[in-house]
Amino acid sequence: MFASVLLAVGLASGAQGLPPEPTVTIALDSSRKEVVITAGPFDLPNMPPMEDPAMMDFGMAHDIPIQQFDWPMDSWFRGFHLAMVDGHGRPVPRRVLHHMIMVNFSRRMLLYEGPERVMGAGTETDDVVVPKSIGVPMKAGMRLGMYVAWHNSTGKDLHDVYMKLTMLWTPKNLNPQPVNAMPIYMDVNLTVGGHNTFDVPPGRSEKAHEFTMPVSGRLLGVGGHLHDYGVAVRLEDAETGKVLAAVKATRDSAGKLVKVGRKLFGVAGAGLKLKANHRYRVVGEYDNPTNVTEKRGAMAHMSGIFAPDDMTKWPAIDPHNPDYLRDLVSLQVRGTDEDPAEPHGGQDMGGAGRVQGPHDMQGGNGGETAQAGEDHSGH
Repeated sequence: MFASVLLAVGLASGAQGLPPEPTVTIALDSSRKEVVITAGPFDLPNMPPMEDPAMMDFGMAHDIPIQQFDWPMDSWFRGFHLAMVDGHGRPVPRRVLHHMIMVNFSRRMLLYEGPERVMGAGTETDDVVVPKSIGVPMKAGMRLGMYVAWHNSTGKDLHDVYMKLTMLWTPKNLNPQPVNAMPIYMDVNLTVGGHNTFDVPPGRSEKAHEFTMPVSGRLLGVGGHLHDYGVAVRLEDAETGKVLAAVKATRDSAGKLVKVGRKLFGVAGAGLKLKANHRYRVVGEYDNPTNVTEKRGAMAHMSGIFAPDDMTKWPAIDPHNPDYLRDLVSLQVRGTDEDPAEPHGGQDMGGAGRVQGPHDMQGGNGGETAQAGEDHSGH
């Protein structure tokens, strides 16, 4: 039976005089260990097909303002189910959702000064559930936010669309308690509060970013995100040059991206050890077979699950940090009249359809490489 937590929050639609305004309703089902989030109704005008990932940067999607709510209890988040329906409960094609990102304003990301991205889903993202032995630790009252970019290319306008997100959780009294498994995101070209796309010249090319780990821990698994002509994303030890992990792209004969693999080090195993105060490098590889430079046509990042040795050493939010403030502003103006007609990719911080955490870890055994099934849908 449902617990007593049930609330609705009115949202500013970003446009005046369009009743009814969307709301987000949160229901806690203690018996099923689920938090059910229902958002809507949304009116989605038909839009042209989005064949080029850069089209997201030129207004070829319909954003809505961020929708905020409080997480209801101490627990571990361990997966989700996502569905879209109309006002009569009939299924709406999953492809109308370009991406959805869940933000935790109560904790920062490991490597970047910005609110944590707990999870994300996109057109190609499957539902995700990880074992009860791991999970993202959550505290009652954590302030979460959810933002959505729609792209309805079904050929007709859609009215009264609702998004239903079911988040699975593990209770605090589970014995033994789950391993804290935190989202980790490593981008080769991140600008906090800005865009993370870059040019791809003809032929083979690489783009890299070095970072220093703030805490020690184990990388349990990673997935990758690339665009057309992408070859692989790899993680290196920047001090020795050793390749620690790589996820490779599957491409068609023209170099177009089909999907990107993922690397699982074993959800219950030792994982890949990363050391605090040690330098690492994330590298994106591209091979453009044309004679034309693809302007802002590429992204490259790794995202996955990281189990810190000591959660008390997780970097704290610095509310005065310029990058943190820039990211906060970019989140607050999404889908409003103040949202600049500028890129959305970097503001997603994890690309449009990639889950920074459990999404990349579903299934598989230690040491195996699996295909994530990430279609080229333009993130």
